[in-house]
Amino acid sequence: MVLAGGRGSRLGGVVKPGILVGGRPMLSRVLDATAGMSPRVVVGPDGLALPAGVLRTVESPPGGGPVAGAGAGLSALIRDAPGTATVALLAGDLPMLTAAALADLTATLGGAGTDVDGACFLDEGGRRQLLCGVWRVEALAAALDGLAAERGDLSGASMRALFARLRVRDVRWTGSGVPPWFDCDTEEDLRRAEDWAAGDS
Repeated sequence: MVLAGGRGSRLGGVVKPGILVGGRPMLSRVLDATAGMSPRVVVGPDGLALPAGVLRTVESPPGGGPVAGAGAGLSALIRDAPGTATVALLAGDLPMLTAAALADLTATLGGAGTDVDGACFLDEGGRRQLLCGVWRVEALAAALDGLAAERGDLSGASMRALFARLRVRDVRWTGSGVPPWFDCDTEEDLRRAEDWAAGDS
């Protein structure tokens, strides 16, 4: 489940996941990392090109933020693939995300037992990267429903408020190279991502 509706206000208001890094849109790079997962849902505007078989939905209202996006994406996932047990929740602007990183998260969650609802990366500063994680569908749905009931809807809700309702296993990245949660919010971020992508090619 990829949230691709960011406005990119610090990048001139463009749809961030459509920006090229290493000659490919960031969203395409995220979808490449998730190629072994099915089904896949992108929450974002119609203008984003998607491969065949990838579902699309949009948060309500459009621009309602990442929590509203997560709610819309999870509803689409449950509707299309009832019984799905786990879901990766990812930002659409993670150009250095890899399948290996997602496999690490999935393995951590699988070995965590039933007292953990999800696993996400913890960066070098000790901050949880909540849009680079894997979650139990039932627990994530319950947290979204509870937050919606408390607020009236999910528009504008904070990620912290959502994940305060979930039991999270923090995962330290032990791989080499660029951390998979690196996102692109500024022109400097894009330059760094381009340099890293050029080094990988």
